Amino acid sequence: MPRTPPILDPPIRLAVCVSGGGTTLRNLIDRTRDDRLKARIVQVVASKAGIGAIERAQEAGLPCEVVARSGRTLDEFSRQVFIKVRQAEADLVILGGFLCLLRIPDDYAGRVMNIHPALIPAFCGQGSHGEAVHRAVIDSGVRFSGCTVHFADQTYDTGPIITQKIVPVHDDDTPRSLAVRVFEAECEALPEAITLFAEGRLRIEGRRVRLLDRPVGPN
Repeated sequence: MPRTPPILDPPIRLAVCVSGGGTTLRNLIDRTRDDRLKARIVQVVASKAGIGAIERAQEAGLPCEVVARSGRTLDEFSRQVFIKVRQAEADLVILGGFLCLLRIPDDYAGRVMNIHPALIPAFCGQGSHGEAVHRAVIDSGVRFSGCTVHFADQTYDTGPIITQKIVPVHDDDTPRSLAVRVFEAECEALPEAITLFAEGRLRIEGRRVRLLDRPVGPN
């Protein structure tokens, strides 16, 4: 796949998919509001009703739609999600605590990013989310954890990695204390990845993402 083209009509338009409390969404809202991230959130898509992320979106005045995973096949669920994404004319889709697998259509290949609270390829895959990830990290005895931003593909946590940030695992860590430290890293890593995408500085080469030295013009 070639490099991601730069966004020629900034700010970049984001659709954010959510399944829980919306902490990643809150970070993006805060950073777009104070101009630390040159982006506009044009659509929020929730995989179920009654979650905290919906309330966060509504408080921020963001358009939010529920596309329930329950009762739909994977293909139908994915189709409905991307209908909302296309209607909003999103340049990039962010999976921010989104716990559902998606079938990514051709027109959004290389345009869907996921943030994962561990250093992929360790501690990832189906079911690896929330405090379960951090408990597994602590139980394994590793000395470092962190977060990963990657392009999503058709399976859980296997797409090309854009960036990773490392945090130490302390001897007295609990899953909750480690989660706090990892989330602080996520708050920096995801906006950085979005900015690189918007500048056209990411080139996908098979399983790798190459970072270009400076923004480039369209092909």
